[in-house]
Amino acid sequence: MFTGIDEVDWAALRHAYGSAEDVPAMLRGLASTDPAEREIALDGMYGAVHHQGDVYDSTLACVPFLFALAGREEVPDRGGIVELLVSIGGDDGAELLGDGYAMAHTAVRASAGEFARLAGDPDAGVRRAAAGAVVRFLDEPARVLGLLRERITVERDDGVLLALTESLGHFARRHPGQAAGALDLLTTQSAPPYGPALRIAALGQLAACAPDRLPADLVDTVVRLLRDRSEQRPVTPDAPDRPDTNTLVGRLRRLRPSDEEGSQLLRTLHTALGSRVADRIGLLCGQLTSPDPVDRCNAVWMSTKLFSEWRADYSEPVALIGAQLGTDDDRLREAAVSALTGLLDIARPAADDLHALVASRPDLWVQQWAHGLPSLGGPLKVLAQTGDPRAVPVLAEVLAGPVVPHDVGQVISCLGRAAAPLAPTFRRGLEEVPLESPESHSFALTLLLALRELRDTECVPGVLRLLLGLPEEARLRDVLVKHAAGVLGVLGGAAREAIPALRGLLDGESAVPAADALWSVEADVKAVLPVLLRELTIGDAYRRRAAADVLARLGPTARPALAGLRPMTESDNVWERTSAACAIWRITGVPDPVLAVLRSVWAEHPYTRLTVAECVAAMGPTGAPLHDLLRAELASVRRHQVHSDTHGGQDLVDDERLLRVCRGVSGGG
Repeated sequence: MFTGIDEVDWAALRHAYGSAEDVPAMLRGLASTDPAEREIALDGMYGAVHHQGDVYDSTLACVPFLFALAGREEVPDRGGIVELLVSIGGDDGAELLGDGYAMAHTAVRASAGEFARLAGDPDAGVRRAAAGAVVRFLDEPARVLGLLRERITVERDDGVLLALTESLGHFARRHPGQAAGALDLLTTQSAPPYGPALRIAALGQLAACAPDRLPADLVDTVVRLLRDRSEQRPVTPDAPDRPDTNTLVGRLRRLRPSDEEGSQLLRTLHTALGSRVADRIGLLCGQLTSPDPVDRCNAVWMSTKLFSEWRADYSEPVALIGAQLGTDDDRLREAAVSALTGLLDIARPAADDLHALVASRPDLWVQQWAHGLPSLGGPLKVLAQTGDPRAVPVLAEVLAGPVVPHDVGQVISCLGRAAAPLAPTFRRGLEEVPLESPESHSFALTLLLALRELRDTECVPGVLRLLLGLPEEARLRDVLVKHAAGVLGVLGGAAREAIPALRGLLDGESAVPAADALWSVEADVKAVLPVLLRELTIGDAYRRRAAADVLARLGPTARPALAGLRPMTESDNVWERTSAACAIWRITGVPDPVLAVLRSVWAEHPYTRLTVAECVAAMGPTGAPLHDLLRAELASVRRHQVHSDTHGGQDLVDDERLLRVCRGVSGGG
């Protein structure tokens, strides 16, 4: 098993944290009779030798020893070792990632026949991991399909059968010319007499590679199968005792859903259905009305990816998620709150349930953390994010309490004028916040955010106190000054007493936000234009872009800036081009010179689309040459501005705002 391990010069090899001299101990630890030692060893392999999927020379040196360990039946937990080998081997196309990845792929493929043998191993965990490995690394399609067909016939372990079903789908996608046999097997597995879990798994694979083979009543079929599966699932799933180690492997195990198998089945099906949003909404609603809270919890987690990636009317599933807030199941309630966080207007169908939870659970109003500042509790935050005025009196109580969340100001923009009664509290807070204390600066920022949204004309003395009294060395000084200037800017002429302080900032790092605010307060072009022209000439692309945005506000009075703005439309920085093009139009009123720039940035970077759409909307009829972009955006069901690994947040808000702008231009309301 370890023959030759001491002949390798491990000290000369490297892993993520330096010398690989500790790798032999990890390899031996994988064969330990102590479960905790095995888990720590596996964690070390993933944490150092295969850190975040990377391949080092020590990773390659481990491959033969890992295969030797995987093949010895007396070694416990060999399924984890096979999974590690599969991860090291990577996918087809590994050579594109570099020589090390290509060599790892080749090394694992060279022993792919061992995976075929392990597919019939006595250990179910090994068989489960080997099922996918034979498809990925054994380059003999006919042999692979025959092996999968044979194993499906004789296999009795449900977990391995699910892995074999997933492998059939992988085979069909990897070998499309020879997929017919795999698809026939999947079609057979998707119908009686197979059990509900296997049928759902088969439907998920068919949805990904042969949607024409799906039943016409797919949603009703899957919902019925889910409920059948729930009735058959043990109340307490049988699982071997595992060590409680402080490792990544251990932490991930503790974070897994209580029904990991069901979660995986649903995730596979939802992912495969992709743009079939109506089917996915129907499936979610079916799950969310299940008698089983575990099924409902899985549905809640599935919803986050759907909401964030696809555009649709989510009123029904959101209302059903809101209904989960009244449950006694803490896990389900917390999942529902998490799924609704960041949805803002989209979460309004859940507002009544949110308010009921907030009213009945004052202990959830503020979230205390072991490390870091306290924050608004999830239910109250989401209620405020929906714009529901019922959040305002609760926020008032929170602000009057002994612990004030650092992020309370961030929800004020959602509440609009309904939050006006809170203005005196925020104002007093700004007047009293200790400026010399670095710990208070984050709170000062949230106060400024709130006061800007509330447009509180009586807050000027407090803002000036901050501008004039903030220590030069303050870590957040630039951010605080920028937002303080922003507050004064939205107040316009009501902030005239701040003019001297703003003028004093025109020569420093905060010149652009100061000039922006000064223009709003006194509209003195002679004071702000020279500052903005200077900022266009500096090397900082962010400041040039910010200056262009302010120049756009000046309109025709900023014509002297055109000579500096035009070269920016050819910048390598897409945001610089966007801001410059919008500014040129707002200054000249002539769209033709910038239409091509706006079209190109729209195509190059989806995050520019909101800015471009707002500019096109402001152009009126003269923006018609770009209206095709806005119509195409409205026709797309995909959210272009949201990363697939996130949910909620500013990206979703901006995407919804983009749609509203596009509808306004297109006459859709």
